[in-house]
Amino acid sequence: MLFQAAGFAILAAISPAALLVMAVFLSSAEPRRVAVTYTLGAFVMTVVVAIAALFIIRTAGLNLPHGHDPRYGLRLGLGVLALAGAVFLRLRHRAASKDSSKSEDTSKTGKGLMSRLTAHPSPRTAFIAGLILFAPSATFLAAVQVIATSNASVAETVVGILIVVALGVLLVWVPLIAFFAAPAATTRVLAASNDWLRTHGKKIAVAALAVAGLILIVNGALGLAGVL
Repeated sequence: MLFQAAGFAILAAISPAALLVMAVFLSSAEPRRVAVTYTLGAFVMTVVVAIAALFIIRTAGLNLPHGHDPRYGLRLGLGVLALAGAVFLRLRHRAASKDSSKSEDTSKTGKGLMSRLTAHPSPRTAFIAGLILFAPSATFLAAVQVIATSNASVAETVVGILIVVALGVLLVWVPLIAFFAAPAATTRVLAASNDWLRTHGKKIAVAALAVAGLILIVNGALGLAGVL
């Protein structure tokens, strides 16, 4: 149970955008305050989503024997949602690539919400950025669903949720700890990886969503067919 939930949480954590934003905040005038509040926002959103999803799933009785089919139906639905998200991101990336090849005008990009939040970093904008970037995703909900629909004890459920939350925000707290341990080296590494992430980040996010979607669809379909 924990292994499967951790796998989905790691897939949910693959967010090049979150890492890029952390790189921006760590190079700001107040890197420690801004990065800490960004991390806090990410944790607040992730914890709230995890607890809410756990409560809703347990209240609906999907962890009980009679909830077998709805449980796998939900998993199938999350898989379809994740796969649709991957297709949407891929099509949007293609459209953006075509637009950028026709014109070098980047004024539209500069008007994006995240661009505005990172343009003049402050603890307030960093916290908001953390909340937005870590809004619930299909893969993270799938990780929580694995915990919520298991027959685990209260202690095992708490441990499982803590693991899922920690893994879900992996790309935020790991760079933060690294920065406190070695500020110059961490900033240098993140700055060096920025160009690569900007070029390949969306492809990585699409691949992670597609993999999670396919796994969930297969798992949900097998469960509904009575194989699991």
